[in-house]
Amino acid sequence: MSVTLNQIKAPISSELEVFEKKFRESMKSRVALFDVIMSYIVKRKGKQMRPIFVLLSARLFGPISDKSYRGAALVELLHTATLVHDDVVDVSFTRRGFFSINALWQNKIAVLVGDYLLSKGLLLALKNKDFDLLTILSEAVEAMSEGELLQLEKARRLDITEDIYFDIISKKTASLIANCCAIGSASAGADSLDITKMHEFGMKVGIAFQIKDDLFDYGSDDVGKPLAIDIKERKMTLPLIYALGKATYLEKRKIMSIIKNNNNDKKKVAYVLDFVKHMGGISYATQKMIDYQNDALKILESFTKPNESIHLKNLVEYVVGRKH
Repeated sequence: MSVTLNQIKAPISSELEVFEKKFRESMKSRVALFDVIMSYIVKRKGKQMRPIFVLLSARLFGPISDKSYRGAALVELLHTATLVHDDVVDVSFTRRGFFSINALWQNKIAVLVGDYLLSKGLLLALKNKDFDLLTILSEAVEAMSEGELLQLEKARRLDITEDIYFDIISKKTASLIANCCAIGSASAGADSLDITKMHEFGMKVGIAFQIKDDLFDYGSDDVGKPLAIDIKERKMTLPLIYALGKATYLEKRKIMSIIKNNNNDKKKVAYVLDFVKHMGGISYATQKMIDYQNDALKILESFTKPNESIHLKNLVEYVVGRKH
């Protein structure tokens, strides 16, 4: 039976409660409107995957400390800021089934809220002289921005190769999870070699995480993400890239034409989905995801701390086995 997120949270349930309290405190403002919006954000929190990565990584090397909580809050503040800004850029009016900040308070306020969250994270680190954590997270911000811009650049021409795809998701998605693991281990006093290994572990997990998200586009389960949304948004994901690489010139031309010009035509989008499945894109991407999962687990095994690493192992298995 697959592990659930509640089972993963169980070993650090009390620590997550402490984190949530500290996270709420870190978001406080002297401006009433900000406090209203911050309260709205906190009440609609997601799965808390990134704080979980930070806290479980810290436990691998020592007890969870105040620095670990600050590291988790720093990551969550940054992540929340990027989500708020993403909704503005994508003109998205919902987030996790609720109205987005820009839908309720418009773009100008949403941008300022994102900036505010980022500045609170920076100040949290600087006030406590957590310069090592700030350095690690700043690298993630740089990588995420580069990944987003690279994807936008390539999306115009739809010329994304598999190498470029992995470069994009490594920067855009995996870099933050990698830095969660590095921040957690650094906060518990791990040496530089172990911090580097944890960063690599997080990178492998993050890539598997994104491939899983890509595969949801071709599924039929209720995953909280509309079917074929990536195709409708002209995003070139691994199943599609692989399928196009196997196609004849005429097939490729037809599929690319649909993605460019008919991505809102249900019948034609369904044709693309069937094409990707028929060409083996789903099975290829699934195997790649499993390969990255196994690489991550091998890194965990090198720490020889089974009592603590089992929780991160369960988290990795959840990432590739989740239904949404």
